[in-house]
Amino acid sequence: MSRIIIQWVLKAMALFAILGAGPAFAQQRFENLDRLDSIVAMTVGANIGEPGGAAAQVDRRLKLAACPEMPTVTGPVFGAAMVECKPIGWRIRVPLRAGGAYAAAPRVAAQPEAKPVIIKRGDPVQLVAGGQAFTVSRLMIADEDGAAGDMIRVREDRRADPVLAQVMETGIVRVPGFKDF
Repeated sequence: MSRIIIQWVLKAMALFAILGAGPAFAQQRFENLDRLDSIVAMTVGANIGEPGGAAAQVDRRLKLAACPEMPTVTGPVFGAAMVECKPIGWRIRVPLRAGGAYAAAPRVAAQPEAKPVIIKRGDPVQLVAGGQAFTVSRLMIADEDGAAGDMIRVREDRRADPVLAQVMETGIVRVPGFKDF
């Protein structure tokens, strides 16, 4: 009887050891976010909060899996550095403060040239499709205003599905994808 009790006690101890170690196995190592801050600072050449440096620390709520290699930093792209761990597949964006060595010259946004609207919503239009050997056309109604070259929706009647067409000239739209004729 004592042999059975000893075996049972050994099995129970093994079970408790496994159950006790379960949470240790389940714990996942997370990436050191201070390390990511340092890598970004070294790459961009400025510390957190300085012109050209990270705008703030990497968000401390992130729980990124630990990268087996050194994460790579690229950028700046659109005012941010991209930190990536290729072996695991995660990537984060770290916003940068303006004014650093990487800052681009100030850009003046070009105002788009206003094209005159030649088709207005509700206008009847001729939808044309075809090539050099043939042409097919159908009377439609414009769902949107459009200038020459714009893509607008047209439909046969209110219940029909819209078709996307390119404005060619007053009253004529063309189905995209066909060669010019």
